[in-house]
Amino acid sequence: MATNLALDDKVIAQAVKIGGHKTKREAVMAALLEYIRRRKQLEILELFGKVDFRPDWDYKAERRRNG
Repeated sequence: MATNLALDDKVIAQAVKIGGHKTKREAVMAALLEYIRRRKQLEILELFGKVDFRPDWDYKAERRRNG
């Protein structure tokens, strides 16, 4: 899918240089993937305090029981 974006040339040039990318497209893709990873990490933080934690739970024993 072709997409046209109006991006600041100085920002793109800096991203290409800092990231060691060969092309503008490569820099934009890397930035988008990093953005997605970061947002997924933030979703995990929303679970903080909502998931029960048992420090004595033996996950290896649970695996043996469940085969």
